Amino acid sequence: MRDGIAWSNDLLTLAARFGDRIAVTDGAATLSYRALAERAHALGHRLRAAGVAPGAPVASLVPNGCDAPWVSAGLTIAGVAEVPINAASTDAELGWFAELTGFRRILAHRAQAGRLAALGFEPWAIEDIAPDPAPAPLPPVPAEAWGRILFTSGTTGRPKAIVHTHGGRWTAHLLQRAVLPFTPGPGDRVLLMTPFVHGASLIAAAWLEQGGEVVLQDGVRADRVAPILDAGPSAIFAPPTVLAKILSLFPGRRFEGVRCIFTGTSTLSRELWRRAAEAFGPVVRITYGMSECFNPICVLEPPEVAEAMAEADDGLGANLGWPAPGVEIAIRAEDGTPLPPGEPGEIHLRARHMAAGTITGAGFAARPPGGWHRTGDLGVIDARGRLRLSGRAADLMKSGGYRVHPGEIEAVLDGAAGGRVICVLGLPSDYWGEVIVAVAEAPPEDWVTEAETRIAALARHKRPRAWLALPELPRNAQGKVVRARVREAVLAAHVLEDGPHPRIVAR
Repeated sequence: MRDGIAWSNDLLTLAARFGDRIAVTDGAATLSYRALAERAHALGHRLRAAGVAPGAPVASLVPNGCDAPWVSAGLTIAGVAEVPINAASTDAELGWFAELTGFRRILAHRAQAGRLAALGFEPWAIEDIAPDPAPAPLPPVPAEAWGRILFTSGTTGRPKAIVHTHGGRWTAHLLQRAVLPFTPGPGDRVLLMTPFVHGASLIAAAWLEQGGEVVLQDGVRADRVAPILDAGPSAIFAPPTVLAKILSLFPGRRFEGVRCIFTGTSTLSRELWRRAAEAFGPVVRITYGMSECFNPICVLEPPEVAEAMAEADDGLGANLGWPAPGVEIAIRAEDGTPLPPGEPGEIHLRARHMAAGTITGAGFAARPPGGWHRTGDLGVIDARGRLRLSGRAADLMKSGGYRVHPGEIEAVLDGAAGGRVICVLGLPSDYWGEVIVAVAEAPPEDWVTEAETRIAALARHKRPRAWLALPELPRNAQGKVVRARVREAVLAAHVLEDGPHPRIVAR
């Protein structure tokens, strides 16, 4: 066996060091560091006793709350390939995830046992796993063993499974701690409201490895979140969609004591940053990450974010900051040719904490040693060496012979719908290739006037041909607006009358 990862030893050390200090709370129940280690080790030993080998896939279906961290830790110290699944996943999604990864065992609450058994799985009720009051350490885990399998959002097709090794996970944890804006300690609480199976788990690990306290909420509910915000958490993980919800729930409120708001997942608009600065101060921090490479990929610290937001719009896209330690970024043309700074193209990256490979319907494809990952994101390295993101390659529209990216139009429209999200997309057209439309989420009545005023600054071929509204824009589990599903919703309610002067009319 090559170098092993001593997950169990590290967790037992934290339990000995911090004891009865609160590790996790959901606002009602709490879990101490000692209890976290006792429950995780009970699960870890049970998996080993059942003959589950290191790297074997075992799924979890646990919503945000005090159970999620110890279940994750138990799977990790046992050395299995943790397959965390969003608790809101459908039966069809569970079936697809199992088909890709081959798991049969699922850790879940007892209430889910009947459903999971009917689907052909082997459910393990987490209520049946009693804490081990005197946990014995488990052996180190092979660094090359599969350690975590995540699923892409499925915005451009069926989700893929992304495989990370235990060694890659350990490196990601190390780098995440290395770039924290401050070292959390006693009394430092981080508020997490997004699904623990995604980015929230990495922030939680960094916090717990330093002795801080994790506050896990299952979504953004005013009655649950308000007292936590009033108590002044040290940090919040709030992607733009979550940040927008908080600001809409507490308009005009000023919250003190928050030292950092971690954000990522999707780009942060200038208008949303301004509103967040009014409520919390200039404490928003931008990072760039993806399933194929854990955060951190790029980092822009709060003072740098404020500086970037004050810069004139140069058309290069959202500022994501500088590459984090150990991360290489390259911009390449469609044929793979490296492009110099200032030239836009597709973002490629490589790092020590990148995924070991990808599983699709065709099977597992390992990442070549030292190979670059094509992100599918479009961007450019600016004159100062910062990565700028203009959008997804798959989102490019072709209208009237021109290549247009919706992100450029959305940036101009930012704030035009009273702070509500505007999604720009193309509808298939025989005459134009695609007809560009803008779809706002529950906008105010006069939003089109403001939108048309702003859009006048763009070239004519970039201006939307229609202004539409939906009560709610479809999103995936990470809170990202899914452009393909917005298009489906538009076409379900409207018809494109094609030609040189296209019209979008209601069905």
